[in-house]
Amino acid sequence: MAPKSPDSVEGLRAAGNQSFRNGQYTEAAALYSRALRVLQARGSANPEEESVLYSNRAACHLKNGNCSDCIKDCTSALDLVPFGIKPLLRRAAAYEALEKYPLACVDYMTVLQIDKNMTSVLEGINRMTRVLMDSLGPDWRQKLPPTPLVPVSAQKRWDSMPRENHKDSAKSKSKETTTAKNQGPSAGDVERAKVLKEEGNEFVKKGHHKKAIEKYSESLSCSHLEPATYTNRALCYLALKQYKEAVNDCTDALKLDGKNVKAFYRRAQAYKALKDYKSSLADISSLLEIEPKNGPAQKLQQEVNQSLK
Repeated sequence: MAPKSPDSVEGLRAAGNQSFRNGQYTEAAALYSRALRVLQARGSANPEEESVLYSNRAACHLKNGNCSDCIKDCTSALDLVPFGIKPLLRRAAAYEALEKYPLACVDYMTVLQIDKNMTSVLEGINRMTRVLMDSLGPDWRQKLPPTPLVPVSAQKRWDSMPRENHKDSAKSKSKETTTAKNQGPSAGDVERAKVLKEEGNEFVKKGHHKKAIEKYSESLSCSHLEPATYTNRALCYLALKQYKEAVNDCTDALKLDGKNVKAFYRRAQAYKALKDYKSSLADISSLLEIEPKNGPAQKLQQEVNQSLK
């Protein structure tokens, strides 16, 4: 294989990469700029290579604290190759540093559509959620600029890349499967799960059960270890007459907390609606063993017994 010419695009990019690894960010940025000029002088379109060079130079700007130029270069990279993960993440970090939190949040949420298990993205969204809830209130999501919908083609492009390009991605694509293998959610995931659950609770108070389900589902994708999130989502499923889904959520809650009164009660309600009266009575019986004077459970027991007559 012929060696790369030091004045070629490839040679200048490789030299820039080496300078960046050595912490020489200004020198690296200059090398990437030279590579861009050479590439653009060729006149032949190579959007992927040009996008990478802009993104790499943006990383140098970010390291040097030059956030405005970082944002410009990331935007140029994304204009050439939309939905690139690295320029999106770098632009989000620059926006965050400039306290442009709504724009940072949009970029983080765009990346989340491509890779739901990327630690830096989840942590970024967690930070933005706290800041934006404090500054914009519980309806902060409605006040954000629209988040672009990532096409399937862009998601497949990321999935098809070599695994070494996924260094910041979780080893498993399924977070719930990973945590089930005793690799519990991070502190950031747990905190984000709590925030999302509270957002779901706010929707329930307003009677927006479908939106609440979305929030509870997002919460569970961050951490599936909170029984109340399952029972809250089950309540929404009951309201929407999705009884089998309610049964499943209550069952998952009981796996985490075998004496969860709400899980027994809501599963009994769902079984009653499905006309599985035997299972409904069994759950009511289990509940009354825990709380013998539970009025709603006693009333439900009477209703189920009436249905059996």
